[in-house]
Amino acid sequence: MKKIILTVAVAILMFGLPSCSSDNAASGNYSYKVRMTDDPGPYSEVNVDIQAVEVTGGNGQTVTLSTNAGIYNLLDFTNGVDTLIATSTLTDSRVNQIRLILGTNNTIVANGVTYPLSTPSAEQSGLKLLVNQTLQADIDNSILIDFDANASVVQTGNGTYKLKPVLRTVVAAISGNITGSITPAGALVTVSATSNTTGLIYTSNVDAEGNFTITGLPPGSYSVTLTPLLPLLPVTQTDVVVQAGVNTSIGVIAF
Repeated sequence: MKKIILTVAVAILMFGLPSCSSDNAASGNYSYKVRMTDDPGPYSEVNVDIQAVEVTGGNGQTVTLSTNAGIYNLLDFTNGVDTLIATSTLTDSRVNQIRLILGTNNTIVANGVTYPLSTPSAEQSGLKLLVNQTLQADIDNSILIDFDANASVVQTGNGTYKLKPVLRTVVAAISGNITGSITPAGALVTVSATSNTTGLIYTSNVDAEGNFTITGLPPGSYSVTLTPLLPLLPVTQTDVVVQAGVNTSIGVIAF
């Protein structure tokens, strides 16, 4: 899974930590980082132009982090690989929102051809992630933004593509991972983990060496399905238990 990480102690986007009122925000110095990763998609490259990262604290003030601006190929950050895109020291112990500001140089490479990715909404106001997180002093608070390339690119026809970003935030301390591999290596296989409690589905792809990782999973029980190209048939493992801060291996799956 490819991810971009913002270094910050932040709650999961879809599973935020309990919120506190801005009146309870403490003053001090809080190291904050943002990292990024990606769920791989069926493209050679998905290039995203990141210009700035902003956070809004419990006091309502917005701070622009020290951002490693540039064009990032999301497909360089899959299966547990991530990259640091922003960092800062904050004086507010609360982070209520992260805003990811994109430029206009977003492209996709499909079948050897480069196409522009239009991102009108992101250009106007940025990508806003609600996090409602409380930071801790004297540690590196970190947040991981999972940028799902698979779901974020929409083909509109006539060789045109739109970027409709699908993102979630991940906190390693309160989430776990599922890992494994296939044999023979080199087969094109997608992997999905379906929560037996919520029905939410998390996806990844098998890399060229036959390995895969699905990261940022809330603790619980999952059904994991590996789907190869026909005529090979899918393989499912049920009742795979994920624990916070733990890599759960389902071993080697043979096709």
